[in-house]
Amino acid sequence: MTRPRTHIWRLLKWGRTLARHGALSGIERDPMTPVPVKRMIRIARFGARVPKKPAYADALEAIGPAAIKLGQTLATRPDLVGEEATHDLLRLQDRLPPVPFARIEEAITQSFDRPIDALFSSIEPDPVGAASIAQVHKAVTTDGRTVAVKILRPGIEKVFARDIETYEWAAAQVEAMGGELARLRPRLTIETFRRWTARELDLRREAASASELAEGMTAEADFVVPEIDWQRTGGRVMTLQWFDGIKISDRAALDAAGHDRQKLAITLVRAFLRQAISEGFFHADLHQGNLFVLPDGKIAAIDFGIMGRIDRRARLWLAEILYGLITGNYRRVAEIHFEAAYVPPHHNVAEFATALRAVGEPIRGLPVKEISIGQMLDGLFGITRDFDMPTQPHLLLLQKTMVMVEGVATSLDPDINMWETAKPFVSEWLRSELGPEAALADRLREDIGTLARLPELVRRLEAEVPNRGGAPPTPPLREIEVARPGGGLKYGLIGLLGAALGIAGTWLWFSM
Repeated sequence: MTRPRTHIWRLLKWGRTLARHGALSGIERDPMTPVPVKRMIRIARFGARVPKKPAYADALEAIGPAAIKLGQTLATRPDLVGEEATHDLLRLQDRLPPVPFARIEEAITQSFDRPIDALFSSIEPDPVGAASIAQVHKAVTTDGRTVAVKILRPGIEKVFARDIETYEWAAAQVEAMGGELARLRPRLTIETFRRWTARELDLRREAASASELAEGMTAEADFVVPEIDWQRTGGRVMTLQWFDGIKISDRAALDAAGHDRQKLAITLVRAFLRQAISEGFFHADLHQGNLFVLPDGKIAAIDFGIMGRIDRRARLWLAEILYGLITGNYRRVAEIHFEAAYVPPHHNVAEFATALRAVGEPIRGLPVKEISIGQMLDGLFGITRDFDMPTQPHLLLLQKTMVMVEGVATSLDPDINMWETAKPFVSEWLRSELGPEAALADRLREDIGTLARLPELVRRLEAEVPNRGGAPPTPPLREIEVARPGGGLKYGLIGLLGAALGIAGTWLWFSM
């Protein structure tokens, strides 16, 4: 087990890296930042030559792959970080330093226990993209098909395991402070992130996710998923259909090719809503680097390492919440939160509805470019605090992806109204799911299933009742020693300093 001193050293080093690259200068200048935090940032950059222009990408790249994931998300939100920072962060999506081809060739050979020329008649040594976890090479199979070959970076599993272990330790120290920090449940959030990355590091799982998503998206003809070459796919190598297209972030190229950016934005929003609400299985990493526009105007998605899944009950709640906000039915939105057990029952439904109205009314009907995301988030965070709402880790991935999709859509069409774009789809789906035919079918299915499970249900009733809300059971968390000031190592205060600096940026990734 890694010693606390090692975790503290990593956190301090990461905080120092952020500070000396100027990545914390915005937080330091913000008048709303608490004085102790500003003081810690000054300590972290003491003696460093901080650049006048913050080098966000360099800082996150130096910290490691988990921090790079943060940068990829922030690159979709110029409204939060600014156009200049967005341009700098974009290169984290697929323009990182590549692994030498000799090591890539060795990894492919070891994965299949066959020489590379038995799999591919040719493979380009220079990657078409190099990201935090893997890099992609264009190749031609022995049967003449052009494909993309994705290979994990050698040793990436150990790097992620090391970093996440430190995140877990820091989260335990923060949660032990109690109060507002405990309500945010940082340990459970980090555990959720650890599970996500474990799936992303197994390319067989990614291939299966791509195959499942393709089946679910047959109704969206303008959103396509590549086919998987299962004979050339393993745990560390994945081979899939090659797409020739324009990156969705290259607006000039899209315009030159005659693509309708407004239509593309609507297609992306509808595709995400179908995944999240209709199918309950969604691509959770829809940043610009993973989206291409094909010559026929269709959007092609790649990189299926991070996928989200929500059950039908949660999808119904989500759809009703979205529809309630769109139509201004805040009372129903409030009732859904109480039904899902997201708000403790000792609070008042009407008061919660009023609080939602205070956030929703100022932005309803406005195009995204006229909405202050900062004020909206501040209002929503205030509601969660005032109504004792614990963080729901099973919804974090969905929340993050919704923010990401909105960022990409508004980069295509700054005048898009996300609410109005979503309204027809959400209302149509609710009618199909909550109409009389659907209700009768659900009742029959549930009654038959209940009869079949009756003996087991009786035995498990006591254990199941507490989980009848929208949140799934909490996964088990590892035992982690909490540092106590005044102990033998005297590392309590230092640990909090390191945690505050080391995960200041990364925490934004989880809270979005």
